[in-house]
Amino acid sequence: MTDTADSSKPEPHAGEADPKVSTRNPETRPDEAATTDGSIPEPGLVAETPDEGEPEDPKRSTLREFALLAVIAVVLYYVMLTFVARPYLIPSESMEPTLHGCTGCVGDRIMVDKVSYRFSAPRPGDVIVFKGPPPWNLGYKSIRSNNTVLRWVQNALSFVGFVPPDENDLVKRVIAVGGQTVQCRADTGLTVDGKPLKEPYLDRNTMAADPSVYPCLGSEFGPVHVPAGRLWVMGDNRTHSADSRAHCTSVPAEALKGVLCTGDPTSGTVPVSNVIGKARFIVWPPSRWGGVGSVNPQQNR
Repeated sequence: MTDTADSSKPEPHAGEADPKVSTRNPETRPDEAATTDGSIPEPGLVAETPDEGEPEDPKRSTLREFALLAVIAVVLYYVMLTFVARPYLIPSESMEPTLHGCTGCVGDRIMVDKVSYRFSAPRPGDVIVFKGPPPWNLGYKSIRSNNTVLRWVQNALSFVGFVPPDENDLVKRVIAVGGQTVQCRADTGLTVDGKPLKEPYLDRNTMAADPSVYPCLGSEFGPVHVPAGRLWVMGDNRTHSADSRAHCTSVPAEALKGVLCTGDPTSGTVPVSNVIGKARFIVWPPSRWGGVGSVNPQQNR
């Protein structure tokens, strides 16, 4: 009896290739596939290859660029305010009519140049912003809120010139510099080194006083011999300005005669090192746009 099991197997047709037989273990997972050197990597160590051609999300790219530009702008602005120029608010009327300011009104915002005096000294006629010396700070009170958040907001607004700084920063005009002698007498008016000054920036209507009738626009004072490295400063609104005249010391005998500022010359003068910068422009309000004039009152005398 013949075995027909093998005879029933179909013969391959001519031209047909033998079927491929896979040698891969069907139980092997893809991440266990053998490497080119025949070794099998440990499970979980096969990294997926990222699609390098996939474009970056444009929204994310724009936000990143915007954040970078914002940081750069803040840094540059801080550097400018610290070393180049800074806006200041004029809070009082002591420099009228040159600079406008009063309690409860829209005072001038000025741009103060911090660079010029790195290369040259203040000169007579310059309008300067300076830190008040210690004797000038007696009685000064902070104008900041006790609320921490509100105080932080006030300081931020002060940095850009919308709120007065919480320090005794003052603005006045330089009248005399180190080595000069300043005084005022009823018969001569204000003089420096014995010569009368020409002050076109004074406005008798603002001061409610006529310099020709009331030449010192206050008490007689001096002579004051301004020490080297210091400045004698006064406000343009002479009858409403607490300037060098208000902070000087007097010899009692002279004070009884109505002549002030005859004592220590350093008490009424300002160290040049206290000068923050030179007032250059009025930047606000628009109706007041313009430069701040530096008229030397000692010229053409």
